[in-house]
This record gives sequence, structure tokens and C-alpha cells, in this order.
Amino acid sequence: MRDRAGEYDRDNAFFAEDLADLQAAGYLAAMVPAGLGGGGRTLRETAREQARLAAHAPATALAVNMHQVWVGVGRYLHERGDSSLDWLLREAAAGEVFGFGYSEPGNDLVLLGSRTEARPDGAGGFTFHGRKIFTSNSPAWTRLGVLGLEPGGKGSEGRLVHAFVTRDGGGFEILDDWDTIGMRASQSRTTVLDGAHAPAARVMRLLPPGPTLDPYVLGIFTSFEVLLSAVYAGIADRALELAVDAARKRTSMKTGRARAQDPDVRRRIAAMALTQDSTWLQIDGITQDLDASAADPALDRGAGWFRATAGLKVRVTEAAREVVDQAIRVSGGATYFNGAELGRLYRDVLAGIFHPSSDDSAHATVAQSLLGPLDD
Repeated sequence: MRDRAGEYDRDNAFFAEDLADLQAAGYLAAMVPAGLGGGGRTLRETAREQARLAAHAPATALAVNMHQVWVGVGRYLHERGDSSLDWLLREAAAGEVFGFGYSEPGNDLVLLGSRTEARPDGAGGFTFHGRKIFTSNSPAWTRLGVLGLEPGGKGSEGRLVHAFVTRDGGGFEILDDWDTIGMRASQSRTTVLDGAHAPAARVMRLLPPGPTLDPYVLGIFTSFEVLLSAVYAGIADRALELAVDAARKRTSMKTGRARAQDPDVRRRIAAMALTQDSTWLQIDGITQDLDASAADPALDRGAGWFRATAGLKVRVTEAAREVVDQAIRVSGGATYFNGAELGRLYRDVLAGIFHPSSDDSAHATVAQSLLGPLDD
């Protein structure tokens, strides 16, 4: 996969061969409980595997992440006695590929609101009409989780509709508009929903707009933030490996000694390692508590999970950008060429700032947890 990553990036091509290999290995069902046909991996174990995948093929890991997030939500609910997504876990074990169709242009409410219209079909289902962006796995998903806002009655606001549509059900167009500076193999194209239908059985939640502690939303938020953090931590792990390798191989013309003997280089690499040690303490600690909280209510942070996981995402992605930047400084000008792996990691890691939670929203979440909500 590492060899293919550069080719996918150069050609702006979807990671089709990687996906086939991952499916054949059972990786897309790794986190499905064993009793439902999967590998029974925990969130913590999956986060570690996602990081390992990202260290070899970042864009592949990022796109697969959106599938794994839905499996994580299903597992989160299942472990807490809610079987509403057991069908998803079974379908993931059977080979279906799930996509994440929530992001929208200009929607900084993310899970708390939507610009997409969800129109009732009169039988408990909904059709969806709107534009979704950054829809990873666009060429391959067979099931797409979507969010829309039901039209409200006179003087009232409609409900947020969380549901799933199928690829063979139609009612959507995937635009060929993915031409970015990084994460190119993810092919996270724009999806235009124009009547995509979710029957009543695939409508998972009808919730009022705004903050909620509904387990479905909490499962989405925590799974997304944790697994996303793991992808960027994996990129930084690989950058550290490449920096160490470069320091050992490069030689100073001034001293004739390897760069690994240069005190400044050694300090840079040590700082990178200290950052990564801290990153993994955070990811392991939060995923361990999330895994254990299903059986131990004392570990369940409730609304505190929003602060914990939003903060994790911001800290890890910012740290990963710094680690990659330092690796480039250690490795020298060769990384500036398109064929260099570190140059690609430099472009890939930038995508971390665009995923929710943003730096601003994470700070707002933490401020609210300490100071309460803003006055009206």
C-alpha cells in the first residue's frame, strides 16, 4: 500500500486496490462484534490499526475511516444495549461499504443542524435534497449515512433526520470535482442529493436541532474524533521514522559526520518523539475509557466526551502538522520534490485542519464546559 500511495497521489486516483485488499483481509469488519460476524476489535485496537494504515497510505486510511466511524457508532450503541444499528454491523460484516454524508458547505453546526432538506415520504421515510461535501469513498460506498432537516410547521422548526440511503436507490449525483493538494486517493467528492430515499426502517433518529446527549449523536462524535485523530497520529509516526532515517543517512559536508551526530538535529528529533509519546498517551487513554465506559458507568463522562474528544482531535492534528514540519527540516530540500514521501505527507497532514471539530469550535466547547453557555 505504501508503494501504491504515491501512484494514487500522482494520478489523483481512488485507492481501489487498497480497498480490495482491506476487504479481503476482513478489515472493514474488524470492529464489528464477533457475535454479529466481525473481528471483535475494540475502539482502542482499531485506532492503533488505523494509525498503522495511515503510516503506509494516509489517504486510504482517511477514507476507510469514514466506514470505520459508522461501525464504531454501531458498536457504541450495541454495547450499551441499543440494537438500532445492529443491521449496519451485520451489513458491514457482509461486505457493505459505508460512507459519511454529513459535511455541507458553510455549515459550522455540523451535527447540530443541516442545510439539506429531508422531505417526509408519508410512510415514515424521507427523501433528501442538498449538497454534501468531502464525501470520502465516493466511488465505492454502498450505504451513505446522511443528515437533513425536516421542514417545520408554521412558527416551528423541523427535526434533524439521521438516516441511510443506498447507492442502488439513486436520487443523487457524485461530482467529479476532487482535485486537491493532499489526501487525493480518498476521492472525497461532492455528493448532490436530489431525492435519495431512506425508508422508515433506515431512519435512525429524529431529533430537535441543537445540542443533544442522544447516544447516536454521541457515538458519531466520539468515534469520528478518535479515529480521525488516529489517522493523523499515524502520519506523524511515519514522519518521525523518515526523519530518523534521514538523520542517519545524511552527512554534513562541514563536519563529515552523520546528521544524527548534530546536536540541533538530535534535539529536533527528540522533540518530535516527545510530541508523539504525548499523542499516544492521549489517544490510548480516551479510547480505553470509551471502551470501558459501556460496562462501567463511573467512566462515562456524558457531555464531557464532547470536550475530551474535540480537544483530542485539535491537539493531535496540530501536533501532527508540527511533527511533519520538523521532519522536513531534518530531511532537507529533497522533500520539496513531488516524488518524496515526506512532501506528500506534508500535503496530506494539512487536511486535518478542515475536519470537525475545528480549532474554534473545540475552544468554544471547552469554554462552555467551564463557563456555561453564552448569554442570549
